[in-house]
Amino acid sequence: MTPELRSERLVLSPYAETDEADFVSLFQDEAVGRWFGDGMQTAAQDRALFHRIFSYVYAENRFPVWAVRHEGRYVGHAEVKPSPESWLDGHEIVYGLTRASWGLGLGTELARLLTSYGHETLGLAEVHATVDSENTASLTVLKRLGFTQGREVREESGGITLLLTSRLPAPPVAG
Repeated sequence: MTPELRSERLVLSPYAETDEADFVSLFQDEAVGRWFGDGMQTAAQDRALFHRIFSYVYAENRFPVWAVRHEGRYVGHAEVKPSPESWLDGHEIVYGLTRASWGLGLGTELARLLTSYGHETLGLAEVHATVDSENTASLTVLKRLGFTQGREVREESGGITLLLTSRLPAPPVAG
């Protein structure tokens, strides 16, 4: 079950059917949607993706997926999920915010909340993010939060995906 999460200004809650138009609008905005998954999809594909959240992800309790709200308004999408990448064994955070919410520090607040959830609630020693090398905003946020860059993967499209990782400090050795 996807729990509700809160930070100082954000509320992350499971999607409701009434969020479909906002979800599709977010993913259809090229400034945002190009960074998700395989990039821009059609509106019909984004609607189908929204419905898979209910029929697959929530129905089978796969991983948490949230609608992100600020001051009661939908401002984004977030997930903590097992990585679908064959070269990454672990969980990754996924997030995106509406263009209207940029520049308010919400990206850092959201990524911090997701990372804390991964470490503290899920008990993950490592929380990953896979980011297109040209997505400077997300790279800046993650590095600000202490994520370190690891592997670089050249995609078939010619782009480069970077693996960034937040690691819990190793426990002290008793002695």
